[in-house]
Amino acid sequence: MSLGDIMDRQNPNTILKQNAICINCEMDWFVKVMEKRLKLHADPNSKANQLLCGIDPPELPQMSTPYGDIIRKFSFDAGERLVLILSYIPHLKPQLLDYFFIQNSSTNRRFTEFGGKIGQSHGGVLPTGQSALFLIAGNDLGLRLQFLNLFEPSHPLYSNNILRYNHRHPEEPPLSAILQLSSEYLELLTSGKSYQPPFSSEFPALPITTNYSWNELILEKTTRDEVEDILAWIQHEKLLMDGWKLKKRLKPGYRSLFYGPPGTGKTMTASLLGKTTGLCVYRIDLAKIVSKYIGETEKNLASLFDHAQRKDWILFFDEAESLFSSRTESRSSNDRFANQQTSYLLQRIEDFPGVVLLATNMRAQLDDAMTRRFQSIIHFPMPNEETRLKLWQDNFVDKPYTLASDVDFRQLAKDHTLSGGSIINVLRYACIKAVKRGENELTTRDLLHGVQKEMQKEGKSFKHNT
Repeated sequence: MSLGDIMDRQNPNTILKQNAICINCEMDWFVKVMEKRLKLHADPNSKANQLLCGIDPPELPQMSTPYGDIIRKFSFDAGERLVLILSYIPHLKPQLLDYFFIQNSSTNRRFTEFGGKIGQSHGGVLPTGQSALFLIAGNDLGLRLQFLNLFEPSHPLYSNNILRYNHRHPEEPPLSAILQLSSEYLELLTSGKSYQPPFSSEFPALPITTNYSWNELILEKTTRDEVEDILAWIQHEKLLMDGWKLKKRLKPGYRSLFYGPPGTGKTMTASLLGKTTGLCVYRIDLAKIVSKYIGETEKNLASLFDHAQRKDWILFFDEAESLFSSRTESRSSNDRFANQQTSYLLQRIEDFPGVVLLATNMRAQLDDAMTRRFQSIIHFPMPNEETRLKLWQDNFVDKPYTLASDVDFRQLAKDHTLSGGSIINVLRYACIKAVKRGENELTTRDLLHGVQKEMQKEGKSFKHNT
């Protein structure tokens, strides 16, 4: 049973109070280790046990709590628990690290061996790898070497995005980097709730949802069949990869390209795939990803893909041609930079074990090397006359408003080539005109004016057969 299920059944305030008790116990343990370590440090000839000063971490509460559940989930040992609470302390009780402000009387500065850095806006000490090693092993070099694995990228603390070892200055010793608790786990450890990253250049994605159902998505039969193949893969991937042993032959995940004019159902299809399977769908703003600074684009993409992989999200790249356009001959540094971005993104898409969907209005501009990496390339064409009739009827019939007797959807479908999105825009326009008149009846005149506006937006001439 997940923590969320438990919190639904029990009083959330009770859970949070118990969580505070659990965290306080960890912090009290940390203070004991810190004080004992400083005492031992003042007497370098001490023969006392150097590993965490011989002080064991507290027993975890039997009741499920956000902080305790994370420790149980990853089976963290004492050293890992100390690193975790050390990175958590600056957020709630930064004063506990004020011990690191103690100055060495012989140098008139802080003790170098304590590690830690002073933040730009944070007045307290931000712990580093050196801080953690000092508390765990003191000056025992052999013991320090044993615990260096706590700072390797493959360690669960980092591979699961619990901590970020922020090594911004590669010319400096790695252990001088700040131990930073990720925003995701700060929220999980504190409240047990999932963290929603704010939209930014580092996370240029927003969730998309829909109130529509599959029955309301009107597609050509061939298009719908191919979309249902994606749905079948999501629902049966484990059976196919493990039960049918396809993982020896196939890469995990599914990659599909949607192409066709605007308003033909590409975004709605992506939303419905998520709604049906219970997976979150995130639409990527490619303009936000691309950075003029070399290396920044790759960093932004890495952050996005890493987060999506942990959360099992569907990634939806709309207007994909803005970044996935055909690569040019490298005649300048800008060309080489653009090609480098495209190559990196292609590789991340190919290696992503989840579902990646790309949508474009201009397939011809896409790189051939990219299209070969997709399991399916699905055409979302402009609807034909019969499909347009279904769209008109589905959007206008059996609604609270009424239709004038002269409204002829079949004639509208025959005379005007519109996408489903454009027909919905006509609905909005016609309803606004009716409300302004103080009526609830939509007239043919209202609909035709709406059609005319949509045609003008697309730069097409408006012709009406009377």
